[in-house]
Amino acid sequence: MQIIKTTIATFTAIAFTGAASFTSAEVVPLDRVVAVVDNRAITQTELDSRVQDVQVRSQAAGMRLPEADILNKQIIDQLISETLQLEMADRYGVQVSDQEVNASIGNIIQNAQMTEQQFVQQLASEGVSINEFRASIRRQLTMRSITEGLVSRRIRISEQEVDNFLKSADAQFWVSPDYHLGHILVALPSSPSSEAIVEAEEKANALYEKLKAGANFAEVAIAESNGPSALQGGDLGWRKSAELPTLFAELLPSLNNGDVTKPTRSQAGFHIIKLYESRGGQKQIVNQTRARHILVKTSEILNDAKAEAKLKDIRQQILDGADFAELAKTHSEDIGSRMSGGDLGWATPGTFVPAFEKTMAETKEGEISQPFKSRFGWHIMKVEERREEDMTQEALRQKARNMIMSRRFEDETQIWLQELRDEAFIDIKI
Repeated sequence: MQIIKTTIATFTAIAFTGAASFTSAEVVPLDRVVAVVDNRAITQTELDSRVQDVQVRSQAAGMRLPEADILNKQIIDQLISETLQLEMADRYGVQVSDQEVNASIGNIIQNAQMTEQQFVQQLASEGVSINEFRASIRRQLTMRSITEGLVSRRIRISEQEVDNFLKSADAQFWVSPDYHLGHILVALPSSPSSEAIVEAEEKANALYEKLKAGANFAEVAIAESNGPSALQGGDLGWRKSAELPTLFAELLPSLNNGDVTKPTRSQAGFHIIKLYESRGGQKQIVNQTRARHILVKTSEILNDAKAEAKLKDIRQQILDGADFAELAKTHSEDIGSRMSGGDLGWATPGTFVPAFEKTMAETKEGEISQPFKSRFGWHIMKVEERREEDMTQEALRQKARNMIMSRRFEDETQIWLQELRDEAFIDIKI
């Protein structure tokens, strides 16, 4: 470590003083080192680039920035955290594919509502080339991948925590179904007479019959409803069942999309509800796949071509009669599944990375895939069987786990980053 530190210090000195062996006409100052993190250097160029980026964004948002020394300190602190994450990603062999980078940039361009050419021109106007932007996106995806992977492992969520969360009022709100509703109200006065009630009920029934005959709900609402959303065609937008009046919430579970309820009375009057669309709360049937795989990671010794060739040989052995599970125990580098013969258990869509999901979907039951690459390395996969599974309750519990995880993730990330800092050699030079 001292050798690295001394070497960087020497380079830094050359950057400012030159070297005796160089002629004055040929001196090209080396980039100044502003911080050292283990065996990596953070340079003045990196700092200046990040400062410029923050200045551009802040100016666009109309925000005032702190003094330069405070801003530099904040940015160096951020660069140190990023460097530690990238070091960890290298240690675990995390690789982000060009396909993932392209998909991420595509989403950014789509959200910006630009063409690719317009986006490149916008970057250029901010002094950023498309290659620099791609490198930045790859860096961000790499950090996100390693952070999500390692921090998630640190968070343990018990079944009791899930049970307690599902009983809470907060959870009842967030896991409740969403409904897109239309509403027509035939209002009653605050102290209605029996005649007024009969008149309002008759009007509501007439409107209901009109709707059943095919009248446009929004047009009827604009013309006849006394509700606050009448001029919007009675459209209440998307509402969670927990946000709705009890009267509405009790009616909705029995409705299908497009159904209109019979007039139902409350103190306010007679209500007619149309369910345009619903999401959540329904029975969730998912296609599950049970598969095995063998993972071979690349290294300086074993490149992509050799890893692919190795798996082709293993695949041929299996086709010739060798047992997949036994070869997985011998050759697979996936610690989690190796001892179980590469068995990944029953998996629902979205469990694995895109390259793995794609191959799993394309491989037939009983077949063994050709070698394919994901960011973890090279794989072959055998699809054992498929099934349809009612995941309604499990999906609800998984949603609860995800919500608990998201609440704890940020705090746990900060704890993890601080532990990385405590274990690292960090030398800030300015």
